[in-house]
Amino acid sequence: MSFAKRFEKVFRFLLPSPFAIALLLTIFSFGLYWLYADGPWLSRLGNSIDYWQAGLWNGPLLVFMVQMMLILVLGHTLALAKPVTLFINWILSLSRDPAKNTALISFFTLILAFLNWGLALVFGAVMARKAAENFSARGQVFNYGILGAAGYSGLMVWHGGISGSAPIKAAESGHVQSLVNSQIISMPERIAWEETIFSPMNGTASLFLLVLIPLLMYWMARKAPGHEESVQPQNRKLEVGKHRGAERLDHSPWFGLIIGLLILLIGIRSARNSDGLNFLTPNFINLSLLALGLAFHGSLQNFLNALDDAIHGAAGILLQFPLYFGIMGLMRDGGLIEAMSHYFSNNSTAFSFPLWTFFSAGAINIFVPSGGGQWAIQGPVLLETAQSLGIPYGKAIMAMAYGDQLTNMLQPFWALPLLGITGLKARRIVPYTLLLMLLGAVVFLGALMLF
Repeated sequence: MSFAKRFEKVFRFLLPSPFAIALLLTIFSFGLYWLYADGPWLSRLGNSIDYWQAGLWNGPLLVFMVQMMLILVLGHTLALAKPVTLFINWILSLSRDPAKNTALISFFTLILAFLNWGLALVFGAVMARKAAENFSARGQVFNYGILGAAGYSGLMVWHGGISGSAPIKAAESGHVQSLVNSQIISMPERIAWEETIFSPMNGTASLFLLVLIPLLMYWMARKAPGHEESVQPQNRKLEVGKHRGAERLDHSPWFGLIIGLLILLIGIRSARNSDGLNFLTPNFINLSLLALGLAFHGSLQNFLNALDDAIHGAAGILLQFPLYFGIMGLMRDGGLIEAMSHYFSNNSTAFSFPLWTFFSAGAINIFVPSGGGQWAIQGPVLLETAQSLGIPYGKAIMAMAYGDQLTNMLQPFWALPLLGITGLKARRIVPYTLLLMLLGAVVFLGALMLF
C-alpha cells in the first residue's frame, strides 16, 4: 500500500462527521472553561451554561447564519442554471486530465476567494462537483476528495483579500479608535488597505500561494489513489408545454428574467452608493445571486425546482451554525480568548509578536471560526501590543488574518457549504487540506519573518 493511500485511509478511519466534531469541540470548550474559571463548581456550571446559551441564540450571529445559508442555497441554485453550467464546463474543458482539472479548480477558487470568500465557497464547490460529474460520465478514475480540497483551497487566502474582515474593519474611519481606550492610547483614525491587503508582504504571500497551491494540488492528484465514482449531474431540464391561467406566470421565460434584472438594478444602485468595495457584503452577494438565478433559469418554476435541490444539500449543516456560536459565546464571555491573547502578548518581543499572533489566531479559529468575531475579541489586545512594541499595525493585523485563514484547512466549519454541494464527507478532504495548511504555514511564517 502506497503512503498516499495509507494517509487517506487513516483519516477516513479517525475523523468523525462535522456534526460530531462540533459536539466534541463544545464539550472540550466547557472543559477548558472549568479549568480556567475560578469559584465554586456550581457557580462555574451556571456561568458556562449562560455563556453558551447567550452565544447559541445571539441575534446578530443568527442573522449571519441566515446570510450564510442563503449564500449556499442561492449560489447552488444559480450554479444549476444552464448558462453557469456551460461556463464552468468551459473552464473544466481546458483539460480532461483529473490532475490538471484539480489545479485549475484551485487556481480559479483562489482568485475568486481573494475577491470574495462567499462566492469562492460556492463556486469552488460547484466546480469540484461538475468536474466529478464529467469524469464519472466518461468513466475516468479520479480522487473526489482532492477535487473537493481544491474547491475549498480559496479559504487559504480569503482573510488577506478584499473581503477579509479584519483589514476591512480596520480601514473604516474611527474603527480602530473604538476598539481601545483612546484617552490612554493614541490610535490612527484608520489603517489603510495599502498597509494590509495591498502591502508588499501580503502581495508576496498571496502570489506565492496562487502558484504553489495549484502545483501542490496537481502533485497530490497524481500521487493519491483514484477511484471510479458515480456522481450524477444535477442539471434540471427546462419545463416546456402548454399552461393555462395563472400557471403561465410560473412558466413564463420572461417574467423571471424581468424580475431578476430589476433586482440586479437595485443591487447595482446600492454598489454605486457605497464607498469603494465595501458593497461586497453577504447581503449584496445574496441579492445578486437571487437576481442572476431568476434571470438565468428561464422561468420561476425552473428556479424553484433547482432551489429544491439546493435546499436538500444544505439541510445537514443548519444546526452546526448555532453550535459554533455557542462555543464562541463560551470562549468570549468566559474570558478564554482574551486570556490567551494576553498571554502571547505579554511574552513577546518585536520579532516574535507577529509569530505568536499568527499561532494564537490559528488556535482561536478552531473554536471561533469567524474572522469578524475573532477580530472583535483579539483586535484590541493586538493593537495595544503592536503600539507598545513598535510593530506596524498592518503587519500585526495580517498576522492575525494569516493564522485565522490557515486553520480553516483543519476546522471543517467553513467546509460545510462545499460538503453540502458535493456530497463529500469531511474525512475525504481533510487529509489533503492538511497538506495545504503545512504549505501555507511555511509561506505565512516566511512572509512575517522577512518583511
